[in-house]
Amino acid sequence: MAGIYIHIPYCKQKCHYCNFYSLASHKYRDVFVDALLKELNLRQDYLTDKRVNTIYFGGGTPSLLQIDEINRILQSIGNYFQLDADVETTLEANPDDCSADYLKALKSETPVNRLSMGVQSFFDDDLKYLHRVHQGDDARRAIETALKNGFKNMSIDLIYGIPGLTPEKWKQNLEIFFGYDIPHLSSYALTVEPKTALQILISKNRLKNTKEEEIVKHFKILSEETQKHGFVHYEISNFAKPGFYSRHNSIYWLGGHYLGLGPSSHSFNGSSRQWNVANMKQYLESDTVDKIVQEKEILTDEQRYNEYIMTSLRTSWGCDAEHIQNVFGKKYVRLFREGIQKYLRKGQLIQQGSRFMLTEAAKLFADGIAADLFV
Repeated sequence: MAGIYIHIPYCKQKCHYCNFYSLASHKYRDVFVDALLKELNLRQDYLTDKRVNTIYFGGGTPSLLQIDEINRILQSIGNYFQLDADVETTLEANPDDCSADYLKALKSETPVNRLSMGVQSFFDDDLKYLHRVHQGDDARRAIETALKNGFKNMSIDLIYGIPGLTPEKWKQNLEIFFGYDIPHLSSYALTVEPKTALQILISKNRLKNTKEEEIVKHFKILSEETQKHGFVHYEISNFAKPGFYSRHNSIYWLGGHYLGLGPSSHSFNGSSRQWNVANMKQYLESDTVDKIVQEKEILTDEQRYNEYIMTSLRTSWGCDAEHIQNVFGKKYVRLFREGIQKYLRKGQLIQQGSRFMLTEAAKLFADGIAADLFV
């Protein structure tokens, strides 16, 4: 199980809440794809002969790529790596980029078979608060155009916890989504990250802050409504109809290996984690792997165990005591079983065989519970 992630760090403008590396300009745009292909050549041995199951264009805004650029990148990946016959190939897209001509070409002229659309909200006042480029009508048109052009395997993003987003309005957002019969939803609570424009504007009282009690209300509505419509809550922020889980993101949550390409991207091969340099000029000038990779961390058993607890507890598959025994040994399975007892008593964890999963209500506290189970 292995995936390739390609970070496209260009945006028309920076969203207030975003803390990912990106450029709100076209600087170096003309040579960026060439640099990606150079990195592919340099790092073709990273996944050590593993078959690639998924390819994911993330960002930034991958829908700013031209059709021929997408094909150049995918062709090079196919030249260097062994791909599954049904490799899941996802492109993140912003609604304002999704013209009829672009989506038609994307579907008919490229191997992209999954679309992830950054809608965030169908209401203009929410989008203005988030500093998104598009408006609600743009999102509706983009979704309808994508469906018309045959994108059946599609996901959209929605954000909750936005100041002014009432429970009634949040339900309306969800009802609009359900009305399109899209099989996957990624939905995140608005988080005020340090050093983002949102954090600065809130600190200057130019924007309202989020309220935890509203986030809790929205999460409960999200859980209830998705369940009513037949979605599986398979990860804290992800909901899907059976058969439409994100195969790429599941690699992250289930401990698979992945190669990250592009500035600031991460890679993991089972024993070490690597971070690419988060600077476009340095990335473009790098001619060796050592110059591309800014940092490399060899994970200890404790770090690998803690990471397994953190990622698996977020999923519907939960933490597997048998897996902990086989991979980490008796010491860790003993510590795990001791640590989970209070959460079993509180009814926050349920057991199915050797697996332990959070109840729906306890998913709100996933990070805190996982941290408490860390070694």
